[in-house]
Amino acid sequence: MLKKLHSVVLDKDKCIGCTDCIKRCPTEAIRVRDSKAVITEERCIDCGMCIRVCRNQAKKASTDRFDRIHYYEYKVAIVAPTLYSQFKNVYDPNLILTGVKRLGFDEVFEVAEAAEIISNYSNEIISANITRKPVISSACPAVVRLIQMRFPSLIPNLMPVISPMEATARYARNYLSKQGMPKEKIGIFFISPCAAKVTDTRNPSVVKESCVDGVISIKEIYVRLLSEIKKIKEPEILMTSSYQGISWAKIGGEGSNTKLDDYISVDGIENVINVLERIEDNKAEVDFVECLACINGCLGGPLAVEDAYVAVNNFDKVKKHINENCKLRDISLYNKELSLDWEKPLKRIQVHMLDNDKNKALEKVELLENIFETLPQIDCGSCGAPTCRALAEDIVRGKAKIDDCIIMLRKEYNKIIQENIPKYIKNI
Repeated sequence: MLKKLHSVVLDKDKCIGCTDCIKRCPTEAIRVRDSKAVITEERCIDCGMCIRVCRNQAKKASTDRFDRIHYYEYKVAIVAPTLYSQFKNVYDPNLILTGVKRLGFDEVFEVAEAAEIISNYSNEIISANITRKPVISSACPAVVRLIQMRFPSLIPNLMPVISPMEATARYARNYLSKQGMPKEKIGIFFISPCAAKVTDTRNPSVVKESCVDGVISIKEIYVRLLSEIKKIKEPEILMTSSYQGISWAKIGGEGSNTKLDDYISVDGIENVINVLERIEDNKAEVDFVECLACINGCLGGPLAVEDAYVAVNNFDKVKKHINENCKLRDISLYNKELSLDWEKPLKRIQVHMLDNDKNKALEKVELLENIFETLPQIDCGSCGAPTCRALAEDIVRGKAKIDDCIIMLRKEYNKIIQENIPKYIKNI
C-alpha cells in the first residue's frame, strides 16, 4: 500500500457532499460518507481530476509553501515550461525566468533542457528495442501510477527513464556543487502545474530518493510573479533550452521528438484509460504512446492558473518568440556520468483484496456479484459510491449498507407499505 504522502487532500469544511468528484475519479478512489467526500489513499493516483471538477474547491493539492525556500542557504528554482503559457502578452521565457529569480531564488534552471536530453536518450532506447512495444512514456507520474494500479501488465512497456523534473534537479545539484556550493545547503524547488509531481518527490516510484526538495504550485507564485515581471526592464539571459524541450508541456511535444512515424499522443485521463485498454488487448499498432493525464498536456495541469485552451494559444506565441528572438545562456547542465535510468524496478500497486484468506476472498467475490445483481445498475451515485458495483464492494467490505441505495430503500419502503395496507384497512 502507498505511504500516506498523496498531494491531493480534502478540505472538509468546504465539501458539501455532492457527487461530482466520485463520478469523475478514474480509479474510484472517492466515496461520499456522512455528507462528506472520503479519499481512499491506496486508490488515488493524484491526477487532479477531483480538483478540477469540485465546484466548492474542497479538493486541493498539498504543495510546499513558498517561504520554505528560506530553509536553505542557496535557493534554486527549476521551472516547468508550462509556466511560459500562463501570461497574456508575455512570451519571452527569459523575462519569466528572471521574474522567478527575483522572487528570492539564487539560481533558475529550465526543466525543458533535461526534456531535450531525455528525448535523445529515449530515442536510443527505442532504437535498441530495450523496452517492449508500444513503448509508453513515463513522463506523467499520474499515468505511471495508473498503470501500476489498473494495468500492471503494461509496466514492461513503460520508458525506463527518470522524469525531466528529476533529471534537472540531479543535474542542477551536481553543477552547483562543482561551483563550490555544498550539496546539503542547496534547496531545489520545482515550479509545477501538476499535483502528481508532488507525490513523485515525496514518495518516488523509480528513484531511491528524489533530488527535489520541494514543489511549489504555479498558483502559489502567480500573482507575485506577475507583479515582478512588470517591473523588469531588461531580463537576464537564463534560457538554456530550445522549443524541442519546451514543447513537452503540450500534448504531442514528447511524441514529436521520438523520430518515429508510428506514435500517438493522448491527453485526458479518461482517454488515456481507453488507449491503455486497447494496448492491453493488443489493438494499438504503434511504436510509442505519449500519455498525459491532463487535457492539452501539462498546460492543463490542475495547479496552473490559465485555462488550458488559452494556454495553448499563449504557448504558440511563446514558440514564435523563441524561433524569432531566442537568446540562450551559455551553460549546459548535462553530465553524461549522471544516469537517467530508473534506480529501482517499478512495482504493481496492490489495492486491498477483499480478504487475505484466498477462500474467504472467493466467497466475498461471489457475495459481491450477488449483491450487484440485486442493485439497479444505473450508477447514479446517490449512494455515495461511483457505481453500483463499487457500492456492492463497499457492502462486502462492511463500509456501506444495501439501503444506502435510495432505489433499494424505496423498494423496501413500498414493500412494507403494501404489506401493512390490508391490516390498516381491516382495522378501520
